[in-house]
Amino acid sequence: MLADLTAGAVEDAEARASERPYAVVEAAALAQPPARDALAALAPAERVKIIAEVKRASPSRGDLAAIPDPALQARLYQEGGAAAISVLTEGRRFKGSLADLEAVRAAVDLPVLRKDFIAGEYQVLEARASGADLVLLIVAALEQDVLRRLHALVLELGMTPLVETHSAAEVDRAADVGARLIGVNARDLSTFELDRDLFARLSERIPPGAIKVAESAVLSPEDVAHYRSGGADVVLVGEALVTSDPVSTLRSFLEAGL
Repeated sequence: MLADLTAGAVEDAEARASERPYAVVEAAALAQPPARDALAALAPAERVKIIAEVKRASPSRGDLAAIPDPALQARLYQEGGAAAISVLTEGRRFKGSLADLEAVRAAVDLPVLRKDFIAGEYQVLEARASGADLVLLIVAALEQDVLRRLHALVLELGMTPLVETHSAAEVDRAADVGARLIGVNARDLSTFELDRDLFARLSERIPPGAIKVAESAVLSPEDVAHYRSGGADVVLVGEALVTSDPVSTLRSFLEAGL
């Protein structure tokens, strides 16, 4: 499934590139104001930090929420205490877009993550051109030389890579490219099976100094507390926020992550 999702995202990016050439997107990326400092925003603290996600649907859960106004959703996340905002820009299965990212960027002061299946330089440039401060790089979807090259480009453009892993070997690969923001996704993107205890098993393998992000399987304050006890500095939350009152839910999650 991950290979199919990545292939579809690359195909869609190629279609966009035929209408908006690489050089145009590169110029737009370089013309953006400096990216926000995501590492400072997500730095370890006495209380867990939360990346709140604008997410309409997923392959595993189907439709979650219409979210007609991503900017409003983002402002509610900011009000609720989120440290950063993730925006799904994949259109086929997650029903997101770069327009969502641009709307969120214009609405809030927080760092904004482009969450997509990134496999090429064009997609990284699109992220910066649309105002992203962070870019998701999924280790399982990328050969090591590609991961290293894209990681370097994200940094060169002033953004922060969130390098997502799902195994000890992938954590080692993230460390090898010098990742300072490392996520562990409880959901296996090849099978979509969940393992909520995976984060705790891999947490100690993440290099000292890197910020540890727990992803997926967060539906309650107890889930946040579980990840916090396993060493999470940051928890990424999507479904629980788009299917409830985001402000009160965020606040309860933050209280649980002391």
